[in-house]
Amino acid sequence: MVDKKNNEIEDIDEEALITIITDDDEEIECVIITILEIDEYGDYIALMPVSAIDDEEEGELYLYRYSEDEDEMPVLGNIESDEEFNAVSEAFEDFLKNADEYDEILSDEDYDKFLNGGE
Repeated sequence: MVDKKNNEIEDIDEEALITIITDDDEEIECVIITILEIDEYGDYIALMPVSAIDDEEEGELYLYRYSEDEDEMPVLGNIESDEEFNAVSEAFEDFLKNADEYDEILSDEDYDKFLNGGE
């Protein structure tokens, strides 16, 4: 949960955080927004950088294929096709529409940008 008055993350335990490494070897600590199950494709994870929440900046949302290894550690994979990305985006949009407090995940402006393809 985000305390917008104090720009601080509250009640996020270690299990809700994951560090991703970009192609440029930059480490980005992210909050796990949700894990989505899509029947025809599998599981996907939606991540938002902690820095974007802390600073109330317009942040990026990362979507990846999701699985777990034998030690139950997350394994992320790239989304390979436009068709797959569209299915994941639609599932995430449905998640946001059904979330009771989606404003704790994304600001109204960011939510509108997501729904309108970044416009």
